[in-house]
Amino acid sequence: MLVLTRKRNETIQIGNDIVIRVIHTSTGAVKIGIEAPREVAVLRGELAQQRLALVAEAALEMAANSVTPSLAAAG
Repeated sequence: MLVLTRKRNETIQIGNDIVIRVIHTSTGAVKIGIEAPREVAVLRGELAQQRLALVAEAALEMAANSVTPSLAAAG
């Protein structure tokens, strides 16, 4: 992990297309702005984890539904 110290209005460049800018800092919080191409998903960490959990849950449900009919046909 790369750890950087940045001040207000300073940026971090990721690749050629992504820029992170420190907008405001206060005790215990930092407001950042992210410039990225539209095709790049930018999500808060907790939303990304929630999305992964929903996808995993849907995959398990689909797998369970696809197994049930074949078991019923076999019996």
